[in-house]
Amino acid sequence: MTGEKFEELMKVMYRLRKECPWDKEQTHDSIKSATLEEAYEVVSAIEEKDYEELKGELGDLLLHIAFHSVIAEEEKRFDIDEVIQGITDKLIRRHVHIFGGVEVKDNSEIEKNWETIKLEEGRESVLEGVPQTMPALHRAFRLQEKASKVGFDWDNSDDVWQKVIEEIEELKELKDEKDVEKLEEEFGDVLFSLVNFARFLKINLNPENALRRTSNKFVKRFQFIEKKLKENGKKITESNLEEMDKYWDEAKEEE
Repeated sequence: MTGEKFEELMKVMYRLRKECPWDKEQTHDSIKSATLEEAYEVVSAIEEKDYEELKGELGDLLLHIAFHSVIAEEEKRFDIDEVIQGITDKLIRRHVHIFGGVEVKDNSEIEKNWETIKLEEGRESVLEGVPQTMPALHRAFRLQEKASKVGFDWDNSDDVWQKVIEEIEELKELKDEKDVEKLEEEFGDVLFSLVNFARFLKINLNPENALRRTSNKFVKRFQFIEKKLKENGKKITESNLEEMDKYWDEAKEEE
């Protein structure tokens, strides 16, 4: 049944590329931002625990995989069968403890084997494969995580926290600095060390999620302020900090 459904999707995609004026014009570049957006929408549905929405968003993401594959097939680069075969082969090759008879003690050994196999596949660095286009917090987390899998890591969270304090103090010393690039560099060091601390605390596996939750909380509380002001016949631009702080505290209490 799954194979038939997938075949039907591919037939629809082939037809759209031939008959739909909009679909015919698309390229990898023209739809890449939409592909990224669909991936974010999948993540959003997971965070909301909206599984009906997740089903739909996974379908949208699958559409993009089919779309990119059909474009590549037209350009005689690869087709969807090669995409599927490639990931199947990769899963088998990298899970030597399942398909290769290799015994492992724990997950850390599995992860180390994974990185070792990647290097054997031709990568020159353990850090290859972490895209520059990835959100900066997430990228920092992945770079640290990958380095840790081969033993380049702190011993404990206390040492990591001391590094955070050290970086904050260095930034504080430069607060009156006029060199924006230097300030930016030091601020980046603070963020990078905080990401490391978040990794040690296992904050939802990814600091990007933690920051997104805090941003969503900020939106909710600020919109509460706007709502309360509107109920009192005022606009946000007609308010002052003292009044807004009062409603901010109310929003926190309601939570």
